[in-house]
Amino acid sequence: QRELTQKKTFTSWINSVLAKHTPPSVISDLYTDIQQGHLLLDLLEVLSGQHLPREKGFNTFQRRSNIENALTFLKSRSLKLINIHVADIIEGKPSIVLGLIWTIIFHFHIEELARTLAFTYNQLSLDCSSAVDSSPKASRSAKKSAKIKERWKISATKALLLWAKEQCSLHGSINVTDFKSSWRSGLPFLAIIQTLRPGLVDLEKAEARSNKENLKEAFRIAELELNIPRLLEPEDVDIMNPDEKSIMTYVAQFLQYSRNLCEPEEDMEEKVREAMSWLAAQEKKLAQLLIDTENETYYQKYKEMLSFMEAFNQEKKPFLPVLSPKRNEAELSEGHQQMREEWDKLISQINEWKVKLDQMLPSPLDSIEAWLQEVEHLQAEELPDLQDPFKAMFVFREIIVIFKGLMNCFDSHLDTLQSFKNEDEKNMPLVLPEKLEEMKRRL
Repeated sequence: QRELTQKKTFTSWINSVLAKHTPPSVISDLYTDIQQGHLLLDLLEVLSGQHLPREKGFNTFQRRSNIENALTFLKSRSLKLINIHVADIIEGKPSIVLGLIWTIIFHFHIEELARTLAFTYNQLSLDCSSAVDSSPKASRSAKKSAKIKERWKISATKALLLWAKEQCSLHGSINVTDFKSSWRSGLPFLAIIQTLRPGLVDLEKAEARSNKENLKEAFRIAELELNIPRLLEPEDVDIMNPDEKSIMTYVAQFLQYSRNLCEPEEDMEEKVREAMSWLAAQEKKLAQLLIDTENETYYQKYKEMLSFMEAFNQEKKPFLPVLSPKRNEAELSEGHQQMREEWDKLISQINEWKVKLDQMLPSPLDSIEAWLQEVEHLQAEELPDLQDPFKAMFVFREIIVIFKGLMNCFDSHLDTLQSFKNEDEKNMPLVLPEKLEEMKRRL
């Protein structure tokens, strides 16, 4: 079923791209049509904007040569084509063909789009399900920024997911946590449409409809009103475990649409000025809060932080269009670039505040928090993409040893956290229950 869904989704996506080729071309059967090599080269020419060398005929030699040209071009773009060989494509092996097309989709469609979100979502680590998340991601944002060019695959997926969460968060309790069952109800698709084009969707009515009805409505509106090709059918999504790659491919089209939305320069500059004023007010509010809570207990400090973050996350929503710009940094106005710097500065101050609060946790919670951050850091690290299998195995074993060492403390930390008596000598709470719950959830 997964293979059939991917074949259908990938074929529809390819045809939406090939329609832009001169002359336009179309794929009828992915596994057989790709064997000739011509359509593969057509696809890459549209996506890259480059003219690629090709043989004009269709005999075995010419087909092989065209496929080799396509793979050589992909390798020149630093794409890793693991276990993808010319002979397998000529034979039309389903797993190999689907793997090749997914590599192309991810690089040219998803990665390129998500790259525009890198700045925003490297900083927006405060938009977790809870108002405050003490994960080490925020405090290591500068470190991650340095790695973003060399390790992009996981961060591109995360950026796309965060973008989708952001669009849905504007509409109540609609939440997405993955590119699988989160989309089954159809509500996230409708929420994104409502964010991008307010007034096209009635979410109150949608909540009373079936999954299939919502999915059908979302795909219909997206195709008719947003000109987004219908890559999926309701039965592809309304199942126990929908195909992740197919949903990602479709959702990325909404991000593409949002990037193509034009906004008058004057309106944008006005919003930038409003955002600058709001950022300045937030910075003053934070500075005053730090002064006011300097001599307060940890409990009170954390409570004030929760309150600040709750208000912050609500108040920033009107400014999301300018905080997540549709253009590259080089194309931004001077005022927009200055706003980015102010946003970066404010987020850095908030992250520093979070780190200091974590260090102030009463014993033994402080050591459990430090351990949690170390484990989360290790889990968040992407494995190096090494061509040498022996070196890769050595690195992997090193990581396993570190992880096993850390996990030796798991049981004791769990027992300590569950048995922690949350009160001081005056029977007053030491830590907000929300913080304890957050730590238990993470553990």
